[in-house]
Amino acid sequence: MTYRFFTPVPAKAATGRTAQVYRQMRDDFIGPAPAFQALSAVPQLMAATWALMRESLLAGGAGRVDREVVASAVSLANRCRFCVDAHATLLHAHGEHELAETVAGGGTPDRPRHAELVHWAATSRTPRATGWTSPYGPQLTGTLLTFHFLNRVVSALLAPDLLPGGLQRLPAVRNVGGRIYARAARQPKRPGDGLTLLDPATTAPPAWAGDSPVGVAYAALIEAAEAGGDLLSDTARRTLTATVSWEDGRHPSRPDDWATDLVRDLPGADRVATRIALKAAFAPAAISPGDVGLWRLTHPGDADLVRLVAFGAITATAHIARVLDPAHR
Repeated sequence: MTYRFFTPVPAKAATGRTAQVYRQMRDDFIGPAPAFQALSAVPQLMAATWALMRESLLAGGAGRVDREVVASAVSLANRCRFCVDAHATLLHAHGEHELAETVAGGGTPDRPRHAELVHWAATSRTPRATGWTSPYGPQLTGTLLTFHFLNRVVSALLAPDLLPGGLQRLPAVRNVGGRIYARAARQPKRPGDGLTLLDPATTAPPAWAGDSPVGVAYAALIEAAEAGGDLLSDTARRTLTATVSWEDGRHPSRPDDWATDLVRDLPGADRVATRIALKAAFAPAAISPGDVGLWRLTHPGDADLVRLVAFGAITATAHIARVLDPAHR
């Protein structure tokens, strides 16, 4: 696995909250996944991201196959190749071999329920343009929002290939991987256990989540990820939020030129940070070594880069969630 801008501390060397998250991931998932290791530079953020994924995707009674379909389809809409491959493999783990490859390839599943979920997930990328909303409960809605955030973090901080040479894109390799993980993937997970890793939140859970643990975890993620906004000036934050609102999830055709034009009139001190945050929200794979090199001239630590990327990612995610609960942040 290749990390794009830094190599996290090895999982075996983790301490404190990071070690606790990794322990729960070993019990409930497939071990410390690369996406979460990349977030380990900011333990509170990593814990909240894991808690939301656990409570929405893994735990509780909603059909796991339905949730994996949503995770895969959102990842495809966000062009996160790493996540598409990972969740196609997990669909194979649940015995859904044809469905896994159909969704990963951008096709329409045969079963109406899955076709409906794919369409719903895909249109969430541009919620205002498509009139997107959610008729589903906290776990499917939470899964969708989890992956709008995670796709952006993963595309920013990780290389797109799980295996050398992109072998994970071969259906046969995904099938074998699914069989390896089948037992762990199908084991039931108790709701609420992820919340034990969180600090008490001051942000109220959103109305769409009801009294589900998903809502508590989502509020914790909002709080942890929005803290990265402290790295931007008020003007830079307004530029980001306004762009997220008016662009409504559009994929910029030339992300470097697009971001450069948007920050041109900002003070010099704001341009590098705002450029990275904008790319994190819209085209995270376009964050370049040059962008990061300039950022590190004033912020050399890995944690600030993770916090900045997370702020761009949560700003885009919150734009989608706001359709469901306009009063929520």
